[in-house]
Amino acid sequence: MKKILLLLFVIVSVVAAKAQNIQTHYVFSDDRNCMLTTVEMFKPDNLGSTYFFIDLTYGLPGLESMNSAYFEISRSMKLGKSSPLGFHAEYNGGLGLFPIDAGIGGYAINNAWLTGLDYAWNAKDFSKGFTFQVLYKYIMNKQSSFQLTAVWYYNFAKGKFSFTGFADFWKEDSDFNFDGNTDASYIFLTQPQLWFNANDHFSFGSEVEIANNFAGVDGFKVRPTAAVKWTF
Repeated sequence: MKKILLLLFVIVSVVAAKAQNIQTHYVFSDDRNCMLTTVEMFKPDNLGSTYFFIDLTYGLPGLESMNSAYFEISRSMKLGKSSPLGFHAEYNGGLGLFPIDAGIGGYAINNAWLTGLDYAWNAKDFSKGFTFQVLYKYIMNKQSSFQLTAVWYYNFAKGKFSFTGFADFWKEDSDFNFDGNTDASYIFLTQPQLWFNANDHFSFGSEVEIANNFAGVDGFKVRPTAAVKWTF
């Protein structure tokens, strides 16, 4: 498992050289005080757009290595030159470690494939915009499901501040007590971010993860962060 995480770190180091931005967060939470680094890229083109991000968490007490790695990549293809509708395809997956009395335990974030339609709107000056996605979701070794996703950005105060984020809502079998029994749960996750842009490259701000029935936690959870970002 450690070799896999080391390989992922090397891959991220190579990818980061061409990424749109890198963010480093400190997560304030009673169950997850740790560091989080996100490598993110969004690239539009004549046919649509490509987006990916990689999340790496580390600094969890009891571990001497990264404790999780998560990857998403998606492609949107325009349905006509001037149409706001697009065909969306996406992959999600990851893995993680956690300390146990006998040493280190591990878990996998099941591979998931999503496909469907998205609707995108942007202001003429690209100061603000949003995307809404309606997706079919297949989670490996779990039931087929659905996902609704909203993504937004808003630059204001002459570009000095940016309000960005996403919200996901889907259904998935979850084992909250890790006893082998699963329940079909509706999961909600949103991560709004507020940034102060000191210049064209450096920003600092915060993200707040607001979740319900997410990542093995039964019920509602809020995890704020303090963060810095470098945009290439």
